[in-house]
Amino acid sequence: MKVPRDLNERVSLLAQVVRNARLVWRLLQDARVPAWTKLILPAALVYLVSPIDFVPDWFLGLGELDDLAILLLGLWLFLELVPKTIVREHQADMARDAMDVSYRVVDEEKQREPDATGKQPRLGPGPGGEDTP
Repeated sequence: MKVPRDLNERVSLLAQVVRNARLVWRLLQDARVPAWTKLILPAALVYLVSPIDFVPDWFLGLGELDDLAILLLGLWLFLELVPKTIVREHQADMARDAMDVSYRVVDEEKQREPDATGKQPRLGPGPGGEDTP
């Protein structure tokens, strides 16, 4: 994996991590995924908290890197062993969920005057769903 150089690449990498985390969470909750496959991630987490390490933690930096490597290997192995049809189904559902978001453009020219307390009035729907002035 190459190191992201600019902000767009970093944001893209972060978005990919969030998508993969959501995918893993959904797969863990899916009853069609075999139980033995779901045990891979807890096993990786047990290794993280275990006092037994491949590389002792007192080697500066290397001890933490082996923990990270085991965690990433566990995630990768879990995603590889889950049936591909189930993974694709969840990815499609997540993409569909992302498309169901509605956006509202707020006119920037309509600046509201501060009220008597000096606070800017809230723009958008109020607690009852009505627009506030």
